[in-house]
Amino acid sequence: MKFTAEQIAGILEGEVVGNPNAEVSRLSKIEEGTDGSLTFLSNPKYHNFIYSTQASVTIVNQSFIPEGPIATTLIKVEDAYGAFSKILAFYDQVKHNKSGIEQPSTISESVKYGSDFYLGSFSYIGNNVIIGNNVKIYPNSFIGDNVVIGDNVIIFAGARIYSETIIGNFCAIHSGSIIGADGFGFAPNPDGTYTKIPQIGNVILEDYVDIGAATTIDRATMGSTIIRKGVKLDNQIQIAHNVEIGENTVIAAQTGVAGSTKIGSNCIIGGQVGIAGHITIGNNVRIQAQTGVGKNIKDGEIIQGSPAFAYNDYSKSYVHFKNLPKIVTEIEEIKKKINK
Repeated sequence: MKFTAEQIAGILEGEVVGNPNAEVSRLSKIEEGTDGSLTFLSNPKYHNFIYSTQASVTIVNQSFIPEGPIATTLIKVEDAYGAFSKILAFYDQVKHNKSGIEQPSTISESVKYGSDFYLGSFSYIGNNVIIGNNVKIYPNSFIGDNVVIGDNVIIFAGARIYSETIIGNFCAIHSGSIIGADGFGFAPNPDGTYTKIPQIGNVILEDYVDIGAATTIDRATMGSTIIRKGVKLDNQIQIAHNVEIGENTVIAAQTGVAGSTKIGSNCIIGGQVGIAGHITIGNNVRIQAQTGVGKNIKDGEIIQGSPAFAYNDYSKSYVHFKNLPKIVTEIEEIKKKINK
């Protein structure tokens, strides 16, 4: 899809300096701009590239005045970075502007769906599913029985949404994610074997939740595993049964959260963090990468290490951790002198 500089300026409420009919069909970095691409300049570090870029159109701040000849058409706006972000959002919206049901696909007669619905080929939707407006389900996806999906949701190719799951509005679930699989529940028997405990709960994703690729969220044993409004989960994260994650918490890749743990709002959790089950993590907590959390954490704490302790204490202690062999040697030498 092509847009002219004049059309883009209209979207951004900007001013065109140069050729208003210059056409663009893709986005690029300013240093990698080519004919037909749209870029932006906001960081002074990249100022010199404005004179060499081959991008057809460049978004700049209103205050920008060229100091030499330029080949690119300018669109002047109040905030170039914010304007380019707006264009990215618009571009993403256009890219996902699909509708209709592709074949082959299987959709139960009891399914109810809203306007502008898209279902990709080789997908399956079970019984009594309710789907809102402007929902896009990409090919090879599975939607189980009795699932409820809100408005403006995107489910990317190959995602699996198990039965009874509830998904709010404006959510994105990326490829390979599995929402609502059984929790890891087994009862030990006297003979050393295990009996599976039926997992009869569900998963609830509230509004504006993003689930990264290959992330798994297990259904509750009873009740619900709940991901609150605005939560962002990176790729390859494991969320166990009956976990609750508070609003606007973000978690980086390869983190695992064990069953029945409660995580507060506005937390930031780094990659490869391990969180034990049946504990409570407060609001506004910061957990550094590769931390092991095995106990309750109060509001506002910043922790690191395994087992975790206060970040500042960890940083001070680390100075000594790496010098332990030297310190031990010195202690042994002192002991020898004392024992002479």
